[in-house]
Amino acid sequence: MHAQFIHAAKQLIAADRYFDDPLHTLAFGTDASFYRLLPKLVLRVESEAEVVALLKLASEYQVAVTFRAAGTSLSGQAVTDSVLLVLGENWQQREVRGLGEQIRLQPGVIGAAANKVLSPFSRKIGPDPASINSCKIGGIVANNASGMCCGTAHNSFNTLSAMRLVLFDGTVLDTEDSQSVAAFRQSHAQLLAELEELGAQTRGNSALSAKIRHKYRLKNTTGFSLNALTEFTDPIDILTHLMVGSEGCLGFISAVTYNTVPEYPHRASSLLVFPSVDSCCRAVTVLKQQPVSAVELLDRRSLRSVEHKAGMPAWVKSLSDQACALLIESSALTASLLQQQLTQIVASLATFALEQQVEFSTDPTVYNQLWAIRKGTFPAVGAVRQTGTTVIIEDVTFPLQQLADGVSRLQQLFDKYHYDEAIIFGHALEGNLHFVFTQRFDAPAEVARYDAFMQDVAQLVAVEFAGSLKAEHGTGRNMAPFVELEWGSEAYALMWQIKRLLDPNNILNPEVVLSHNPQLHLQNLKPLPATNPLVDKCIECGFCEPVCPSRKLTLTPRQRIVAQREISRLTLLGKAHTSDEDAKRLKQLSQTYQYAGTDTCAACGMCSTACPVGINTGDLTRQLRAVNNRPWQRTAAFIARHFSVAAAISRLGLRVGRVVGRVVPRWHKAMPTANGHSVVNQYAADQALKPLIYLASCSGRVMAPQANSKDPRSLQQVSASLLQKAGYQLIVPDGISNQCCGMPFQSKGQFAAAAQKQRELELWLLDVTNNGDIAVYSDTSPCSLTLRGKLDPRLTIVDSVDFLHDKVLPKLRITPLNEPVALHITCSASQLGQADKLQRLLSACSSKIVVPEGISCCGFAGDKGFVLPELNASALSELKQQVSTCSQGVSTSRTCEIGLSQHSGIEYQHLVYLLDHLAK
Repeated sequence: MHAQFIHAAKQLIAADRYFDDPLHTLAFGTDASFYRLLPKLVLRVESEAEVVALLKLASEYQVAVTFRAAGTSLSGQAVTDSVLLVLGENWQQREVRGLGEQIRLQPGVIGAAANKVLSPFSRKIGPDPASINSCKIGGIVANNASGMCCGTAHNSFNTLSAMRLVLFDGTVLDTEDSQSVAAFRQSHAQLLAELEELGAQTRGNSALSAKIRHKYRLKNTTGFSLNALTEFTDPIDILTHLMVGSEGCLGFISAVTYNTVPEYPHRASSLLVFPSVDSCCRAVTVLKQQPVSAVELLDRRSLRSVEHKAGMPAWVKSLSDQACALLIESSALTASLLQQQLTQIVASLATFALEQQVEFSTDPTVYNQLWAIRKGTFPAVGAVRQTGTTVIIEDVTFPLQQLADGVSRLQQLFDKYHYDEAIIFGHALEGNLHFVFTQRFDAPAEVARYDAFMQDVAQLVAVEFAGSLKAEHGTGRNMAPFVELEWGSEAYALMWQIKRLLDPNNILNPEVVLSHNPQLHLQNLKPLPATNPLVDKCIECGFCEPVCPSRKLTLTPRQRIVAQREISRLTLLGKAHTSDEDAKRLKQLSQTYQYAGTDTCAACGMCSTACPVGINTGDLTRQLRAVNNRPWQRTAAFIARHFSVAAAISRLGLRVGRVVGRVVPRWHKAMPTANGHSVVNQYAADQALKPLIYLASCSGRVMAPQANSKDPRSLQQVSASLLQKAGYQLIVPDGISNQCCGMPFQSKGQFAAAAQKQRELELWLLDVTNNGDIAVYSDTSPCSLTLRGKLDPRLTIVDSVDFLHDKVLPKLRITPLNEPVALHITCSASQLGQADKLQRLLSACSSKIVVPEGISCCGFAGDKGFVLPELNASALSELKQQVSTCSQGVSTSRTCEIGLSQHSGIEYQHLVYLLDHLAK
């Protein structure tokens, strides 16, 4: 790479956003595809000005650059061996226009976040990709992503209102700004004239125009969006619509304005199983004319992949081998209109024979279960794949009238190439099929098998059926060698003209979409070596990243797994005495990983909630810590045996810290005071009150509220007061001071000490509850999660949130506040499924609830807020602004509340404080 470019980039990008080390180039050099390239340089860009400056530098020094948003790309669009520009956190602006008819978005906004902003207006953006909870607007537009309900009418191309873009030379055009447009028309008159001429020539070529119209009647993201030349005459419109689906090969998209679509409040779903693919696909052609919002096809293999899942109808296992199902959804503005639509849909299919069916239901439990079947098919294949194989998901489009033949022919190809686990599902109304299979790339014969299969698929789809090889996942490196086969030489040459016109130096994501390399799809294939059974099923999709508290500071769960896989690969090579370069790389990765991977992982488990195969990367981290912390096993065992003494020392430390706080750098006003309250019953035994054993967390027993708190009472005191109002008495038996759920030890990989404390707690609880006769009230979410499923089943341990919602709230008279209250749903509460209950509890206290966006775990992680405060600060960096209208906040974990209070500027306390204050 040009030395002057590197020097200039270092002056432009802050050191903490400039990466050229082995760990970070590896981590960012991985997207959701089965390709990997190692960038020489990764730059995290935080402003359009930085992008402009870097593109000017890249043009000057002929350095290739690739743009990356969330990295959920499936076809190799977001990897490079040159310079990777990764969107930072400052691309989050969104502006709702009017009553939600339009929304202006920067490229870093996650798709689901855009819809959340639009939700109060009953609107949403048109594209609805399956990755919408993690993919970002930049990638959605750049790939022209669609989804289950989107079709072609509501994709980015057809719902685009305006765009702000940056060309290869650093020129910025904002089509909503008349001055920007006027200036661009003057400065780039030649470019616009050439685009206008290309449009005129294309529209004047009847054969080419007909082909383009045919291709875009189907779902199609193969190649550049040539329909921009046939559907628009103004070269500004042509330019912005060429950018849609360009995969970063024609410029950088720094903002888009969408025309939104309705999000109807009433919906119903049905699952119909047909005896054959043919009858199923004939039903699709009927449904195309009906008021349906989505029709998903699932072949017998896909149904078989999920037939053992919890909640699946028992009859799924007994379906015939030729069965094929349709999952149908209809939505409407009103309940009565929905019923009319359902009647019409059912009548239209009356002549079709069915093997089985789940009739249309408006019950959320039923239709969510049905959609779980559909959404579970892809991860089901990933979950059972052999270690070392990758999961490949392709998406093709057949003309709807040939859909049945297309499904059958694809199944024949699976049999021919022995992809026995392959499944087919997809968006049937558009003839868009996804097929999923597993593939090894660690042997030449396997690569050859994959190539032969893809060559046959390309001939089948693009030539025989005149369909699309890429319906919605983008061309990428995977299909770049097949673009000419699908489009023909004339259209292909036109695409190259567009590329040379908008990227004359070929520096924008070269080799993506267009390539002269017929072997490109077989090169730079990603290795997936075994590293640890806890994470070997990871498919590196990146769905976990938005919920990870360390994502802005160091690494994400996906990146941790990628790094560990490479460390394992190099370790294995080292045993074979390979090169000194590999040994050096292994040493660098291992050393850098300690802080970036192990130390700064909160091990909160939130990644498992977003992972399609349920991987908890925190489990891996704890195992690594167990290895690192072996010298401390005796110390951990000693603390476990003398836990009450350790707690007393901690209280003493808080008292001393309060006194010398002015000279201790990490002491702040949100630090807790020592809990001087003796943990005993505050109320005499009352036969009118129902008893509960109070399992007070060690954090609550050690820590009282911060100094100058509005309510200085301990959590135990407040809990006892509140529950008494509802007719319950908390009993704190002798021996509580030495009890612990084991989490503090478990998080550090001290599994023996954790098991010891859990066994002690189990025996103590059996004793004080008379073998489970009395229920146990756990006051802290992390403790409740840690103990879930771990203790004797005779014990009934109820978390405070569940008990407050189910048993206490109905018995209280609450006078709600007329002011906003901030709610932090802890990672443990989320994993306990308590988010809805927390919001209902707080709704009883205030009509104005603020749940900050993008904060799923605070990153305090037990004691990391004390020893690694940068993790907590990074995870909560966007908190203060979002809760600026609030004067108080609530949560369900004392340690979390320390960091929340510090970084928000308002005091956070357990929800029981607010309930007790307002309840009669």
